Amino acid sequence: MNQRTNILLIVVVVAIVAVTGVFVATQLGGSDVVSAPTAAPTAVVENPATATSIPASPTAAVTAAESDSPLTAPVAPLPPTIYDYTVVKSYPHDPNAFTQGLVYLDGVFYEGTGLYGRSSLRKVAPETGEVLQQHDLEETFFGEGIAVLGDEIYQLTWQNGVGFVYDRASFAEKRRFTYTTEGWGLTHDGENLIMSDGTPTLYFRDPATLEEVRRITVTVSGEPVMRLNELEYIDGRILANVWQTDYMLRIDPATGVVDGIYDFTGLLAQAPPSTSPTAPDVLNGVAYDRETGRFFVTGKLWPAVFEVEMHPR
Repeated sequence: MNQRTNILLIVVVVAIVAVTGVFVATQLGGSDVVSAPTAAPTAVVENPATATSIPASPTAAVTAAESDSPLTAPVAPLPPTIYDYTVVKSYPHDPNAFTQGLVYLDGVFYEGTGLYGRSSLRKVAPETGEVLQQHDLEETFFGEGIAVLGDEIYQLTWQNGVGFVYDRASFAEKRRFTYTTEGWGLTHDGENLIMSDGTPTLYFRDPATLEEVRRITVTVSGEPVMRLNELEYIDGRILANVWQTDYMLRIDPATGVVDGIYDFTGLLAQAPPSTSPTAPDVLNGVAYDRETGRFFVTGKLWPAVFEVEMHPR
């Protein structure tokens, strides 16, 4: 890396950690904050209606641990690589869809949307944005991340502690499952479901029993990262959107170490004007075409889905 890239890397890493740190400090200080309440001591809750982008400006310094002996000094993790994007193509997207989960499979998008009274599971034509099939959740459920595994679709809810399993073809509900954390993002590695709950923890669950198999803590440069949201599994790595930032993290599923940071600053500005009375919200939605390698990104209430290519900075 050259000196400029090293400086940019430090800025990005510190920004992610700083945003997390400011939020945790506010909660521990007892401030009356309503934009992100907590349901558990370690869980940061996503506010559906008032979420706005937090400027990723560095406000803290990262210091290395010291040791008197080089033999006992901790081994510093390798710094993650920062990636920039190039927009290949944009596709129309329902600007009223509060995107919580996105999957590309067999030529269509499967999309999970949120907000009370507006949550749904959809099948969408990428080229036109037309909703081909839709299942609406009951008004008491706030829909979250989805995963398609085999002939089933899994969908989380935010604070209900309930998930749904649907028949992929008909969208008919087959069964429900429960969990004690919040539900945020969902993907799979071909064997297990992988779930986020807004904390630095990712949970691996057996898709048949939905029981937890194992868990990892996600860290960037040795620091745990909160607000892990929408997930995708790409080429042996987990990709996680960091809520209220323009960043996605590439995570080693064995260790939880972040080895790449995708910077999507300015992406929304390349979308056409929205036709919705509600302004577009934060980045949240990532899908991958495993047959062609195409990579798709969108956000909550965004008027476009972007096909992008990533390249190291």
